[in-house]
Amino acid sequence: MKTTKTTRQQRLLFGLAAAIGMQAAAYAASAPDVPDQVKVPAGERLVFRAYASGAQIYVCQQGADAKSQWTLKAPEAQLHDRKGAVVGHHYAGPTWKHNDGSEVTGKASAKVDSPDPDSIPWLLVTATGHSGAGVFAQVTSIQRIHTKGGQAPAAGGCDSSKLGTEAKIPYTADYYFYAPAK
Repeated sequence: MKTTKTTRQQRLLFGLAAAIGMQAAAYAASAPDVPDQVKVPAGERLVFRAYASGAQIYVCQQGADAKSQWTLKAPEAQLHDRKGAVVGHHYAGPTWKHNDGSEVTGKASAKVDSPDPDSIPWLLVTATGHSGAGVFAQVTSIQRIHTKGGQAPAAGGCDSSKLGTEAKIPYTADYYFYAPAK
């Protein structure tokens, strides 16, 4: 039997659709196993995952108790896809901006200590704002997990002579972005 060009195209399209479907299912199935405190609400699905590398920026300030202390100013990190390509940035807000122009800001709603005592906590962040159309446009929850580093400098390094001084502490983390299931 002779295969026509149309039949070959149909088979190619069917194969491509099946491959995309399997890839999407595998990606959705890759939602992480996390402690209950930082699990996303029921009815949300994983829409994007990024690996962040950068710094947590702390500033030496006088606290409410009149003692000098390191206070988190902002994160400053690049977001990488699974192949290592830079796909966005994470900065003050906290804000995540994708290269497609979409952006999500949020507020931490839950946290647990990292299994690594020298690392910043794992977080569940609830989205509080969006801009642009793209991958982050519908995000409602964000998880920060698998953290390495990023802890504030030792308290002794912040005294009245260093008020206003900034310290950039390297960190890495995985960020998982969720949206309502369709």
